[in-house]
This record gives sequence, structure tokens and C-alpha cells, in this order.
Amino acid sequence: MIRRMLVLLMIVAIVLGITSPLLGQEQVTLILIGPWSGKEMEAFLPVIEEFEKMHPNINVEYRIMRTEDVAKVLPAQFEAGITFADVIFMAWPWFVAEKAKEGHLLDITDIISPEDFWPREFIDVVTIDGKIYASPYAAWVKPGFWYRKSLFEKYGLKVPTNYEEFKELLTKLKEILGSKKAIASGDTVGWPLSDVTEHFLIYFGGKELWEDIIAGKVDWTKDERIRKAFTELTELLKAGYFSDPADWTIRLTEWWEGEYGVYFMGNWIIGMVEDPGDLGLFPLPGIKGVVIGSDWVFIPKYTKHPEEAKLLVKFLASPKGQVIYCNNSGKIPTNIRLKPEEMASFVKEQVEALKGLAALGDLDDTLGGKFQLTFWDQLKRLWVHPEELEDVLAKIQEAYVETLAAKG
Repeated sequence: MIRRMLVLLMIVAIVLGITSPLLGQEQVTLILIGPWSGKEMEAFLPVIEEFEKMHPNINVEYRIMRTEDVAKVLPAQFEAGITFADVIFMAWPWFVAEKAKEGHLLDITDIISPEDFWPREFIDVVTIDGKIYASPYAAWVKPGFWYRKSLFEKYGLKVPTNYEEFKELLTKLKEILGSKKAIASGDTVGWPLSDVTEHFLIYFGGKELWEDIIAGKVDWTKDERIRKAFTELTELLKAGYFSDPADWTIRLTEWWEGEYGVYFMGNWIIGMVEDPGDLGLFPLPGIKGVVIGSDWVFIPKYTKHPEEAKLLVKFLASPKGQVIYCNNSGKIPTNIRLKPEEMASFVKEQVEALKGLAALGDLDDTLGGKFQLTFWDQLKRLWVHPEELEDVLAKIQEAYVETLAAKG
């Protein structure tokens, strides 16, 4: 009888948030915003379950919201001194830094050690006046063109070893699958097209071009490295190798079913296909760098549960908090304290493959602002009207100058 009464009291306490020495700690519910749905969400939910086992008094309610939507809603909430979530993931470090400078985020320097993370430059982006305001979670890598090994074996196709062989491969795929079937073109608000474009910029301009763009030292209409990358890309578009843009998840399904030959996409697709063992990958042959980004987790200062929110962020930043998701999703841990034997084979293979390549931040995410939106929109235009290249570059240059001026 007494035991039943205690159980009933505990249930009531959980519902009402009552605390007493008999019943233990107060039950707290944290709202966690993340961008993952479908299989990506399924890969992440076990992380929450593990955290809740470690902290029985904290419940975590996961809600889906894309980075673009967070960026639209959050500024107005912050100006009103409120927040719709206690902990938030988003992909844009420039946005996080901007809100930190405005005083809207909690300082998490006490729970984050910069030496624990790779690439080390990640932390610098969200460090303001020596204080850290966000932590990089699992890293997504945009390493190159994915293909199905079974499809290549069926048609006797080989991975290219130089740029000419890459174009020869596209010609063969076009002959086998049809016009606009060699490369699947994903889209949403524009980032899938920017990913493949950035790959071409790295290939023809290297790390030096990347650094010059971010430092505001280029003219998109005149820089020979940029023009070379866009000229080559435009020729491939005119030749009918790329498909028309469509929702990237739809294109992923169509590509996996054999409708398209190769697909430029990030490493998150490892956790989204039926048989990861049938996945093959190649970058443009000889490329010296690769885009590596992360989803950033931060705490609005308006949360009603700052200490519990810090516990969650600390766990997410830890090796244990990252290995579960990475082994489920195929992404790479940003915490370097994770032991190789703890990683799934396809995670370790990526880590090995990245050795020797320059780790470069996502270009449009780094610059942000009007540049990002214009870059996306103009690439959509280029994919459909490659003959309008000159005006596309002019529009990008205009937004580039305006964005740099806004940053001061």
C-alpha cells in the first residue's frame, strides 16, 4: 500500500514539477530544436535516450525545424526576450556569432574545451571576445560524387583518375541513362547546388581561393580562378550532364533506384540509403581540400533551465554524445577524443580519407547574409539558363560586396 502511494506521489510530482527530499529532483523538460527528420532523426533520437538515462530528472522533447526557419523566427523572439526552445541546432555559424554579439546566447566556455575539437577553426567562428557560445556537433562532409558500386559494375564503369576521365565518365553515363541523367541535381532552398559549385571552386582555386573569398579579396566577375570553375561547370550544364534541380531527397531516391549515374551530396546520405555497402565515392580527381561543416548547438539566454540546458550541450559535445549519432548516420565526430575502435567502419574510412586534405568551411554558411541567399538563387538560375553566366556572376558579386560591407 505504501509503495503504491509513493508511486502515485512520484507520478503527480513529475506532472506538477513538485520537489521534495522524498521524491528527489524536480522533473525538467527541455525543448530541443534540430533539423533532422526521417532516417536522420531516427539516428539522433538514441542520443537523447542515452542522455535521459544519465539524467533521469531531465526529459528532452525533440522538435524539427530547419536552419532556414530557425533564422526567420528566432530574431523576433530574441528581441522580445523569449525563446521557443532551450537548446537549438542550426547549420549557420555566422548566424550564431551574430546573435552572440547581440547578447542573446549563453556563454558555454565553462563546458567546452577548444582543444577537444577538429577542425580547431570551428570553435574560433563562434568565439566572441574570448567566450565560446556554441559547440560543433557531428561534422558533415561534402566529399564528392557518390555512385552505386552495383551500377558501375553492371556497365563496366570506372572511377576517374583525372578531370578528362571524369568528363568521359559523364559522357558514358549520358549514353547509358539519357540526357540530363549523368548527374542528379538536388535542390531545396539552394544549398545542394552551392555544394557542388563550391567543390568546383576548390578544385580550380584551392585553399588560397577559399581564403581570398572569405577575406573579401576577390571579384567574382574577374577572378580567373572563379571564372575557370564556373566556365567548366557551365560547359557541363550545357552538355546536358546535370539534371534539372529538384528536391534533394526525391533526387536521392531516384538516383538510388538507378535513374541517375552520380550524385554530389554530403556524407549524411550514408544513413539514408538501404545498403551503405553499395555506396562508392570519388571527388574531382586531385582536389586538395574538402568542405567540412557542422550543426551548431547553442543555448538562448532566455531559457528557463540554463543549468539543465548546459548539461545537454556538454553531453552532445562529448565523445559519447557524438559517437552514437555518427555511427547511426555516417557523419564524422568533431570531438577528437573519440577512440577509433568506437567508430563504425564507414566513419573510420571517412576520417582516413580526409587526411592530407585541407578542411574548408562551408562558403555560403561562412559569409551568410545576402550573399548566401543570392548565391543560392543565382545557381538555381544558372542550372536552368547556363547561357546567363555573366549576369549570374555579376549578381553574386553585387551581393558579395554588400555582405562584406554589412560585416564591417
